[in-house]
Amino acid sequence: MGNNANVSKRDGFRSRGGFIIACIGSAVGMGNIWRFPTLVSKWGGMTFLLPYFLFVILIGSTGVIGEFALGRAAGAGPVGAFGMCTEARWGKRRPGELVGYIPVLGSLALAIGYTCVMGWIFKYTFLAFDGGLSAMGQNMDGIVATFNATASAWGANVWVVVAVAVSFVIMSFGIAGGIEKANKIMMPILFLLFVGLGIYVGTLPGASDGYRYIFTIKPAGLLDPYVWIYAFGQAFFSLSVGMGGMAIFGSYIGKEHSLLGESVRIVVLDTFVAITAGLIIFPACFTYHVDQTSGPSLIFITLPNIFANMSMGRLWGSLFFLFMAFAAMSTVLAVFENIICCGMELTGCSRKKSSLVNLVLIILLSMPCVLGYNLWAWDGFAVFGGAVLDVEDFLVSNLFLPLGSLVYLLFCVTRYGWGWDNYKKEVNTGDGLKMHDWMRGYLTYVLPLIVGFIFAFGLYDKFLA
Repeated sequence: MGNNANVSKRDGFRSRGGFIIACIGSAVGMGNIWRFPTLVSKWGGMTFLLPYFLFVILIGSTGVIGEFALGRAAGAGPVGAFGMCTEARWGKRRPGELVGYIPVLGSLALAIGYTCVMGWIFKYTFLAFDGGLSAMGQNMDGIVATFNATASAWGANVWVVVAVAVSFVIMSFGIAGGIEKANKIMMPILFLLFVGLGIYVGTLPGASDGYRYIFTIKPAGLLDPYVWIYAFGQAFFSLSVGMGGMAIFGSYIGKEHSLLGESVRIVVLDTFVAITAGLIIFPACFTYHVDQTSGPSLIFITLPNIFANMSMGRLWGSLFFLFMAFAAMSTVLAVFENIICCGMELTGCSRKKSSLVNLVLIILLSMPCVLGYNLWAWDGFAVFGGAVLDVEDFLVSNLFLPLGSLVYLLFCVTRYGWGWDNYKKEVNTGDGLKMHDWMRGYLTYVLPLIVGFIFAFGLYDKFLA
């Protein structure tokens, strides 16, 4: 298994704070900004939040711990980590490596969709600072036309390339010099912008109605199985559990601190960002009487209209889209690192070469999503939402995230994988909160059944109901 020396040879985080900030950056993304408020609005404020909090604690956090443990123990990415564990336990490396490809494929699926939207965000950040958005004022025809042009065949291709290129340039400098340094700059600015915007929105005349909506619970709504299904999916999506991003970060840390405590910190801070996003978007939407259930158009159509209504709207709009650019990039860095590391481990090539090859690969693979609203639009995608990006979102949210998380869980705790004793020993190594044997039954039997049931129900509802 891996050790601190092994971690050192593979580069690594210079500090515990850098590691935590990078993990938070991985978890904080567009799922917190548009997906979370949309679901909260659709399913009734606190009625949705209660099962969401439950799933984050009971399921999401355990997924984070599992990824950290495997990554740190092996000192490798998902493919190498699973392979080294099965080799140590059974003398066979190949079965574990095959299992490890599942989260890597999930990272790739997330990357090709995320880069498309990240290109849109980069374009809107430029338009916000340039004054292009504020110049449209409250002209909804102009705002809608701008978004349609962005989603058109060639409306954001250059920005997609720019966004991916900037991300891979950062990645080429390694963990300490690239990811850690970038997140130490982006995340504090991100949190300050977010809190500042939240305070300002709280002064708007309709803010109290937005707050009231968020914190109102409808007990009858808790009987709706779909509330629980979507809360389950969002818990995975928000924490990026099952993709291997946390595993790859875990492979770069030492053994000074136990992993249960580290995961709790990340889960709490990620949930804080999601709630803060709701405390910004809902009061603003209630003040200006606009729809908050519109998903991506919430960011690119609804919010520009809101900023046009605000005092100093150009400033706040510019800061918001800068925040979005940071949030998107911080998530992408973790996803890309998983893919880059896999290339390095499988081929033995340098980080810079793997970064260059994957830069070209991601740009090419993202084109179907870029063109999916226009040239590659197809009625057959209607069941998913209508576009290639919707198909990709379904695959990530409903297949790769829960399936990847289930794979990590079963592999860690059962005798057919790494085994409970090995897993607990790795989790408990270092100072901090400890995992106890009474958790074994829950993690081995109860949790897999919950994940499996909700996963199967989601597929049934999508295709058979």
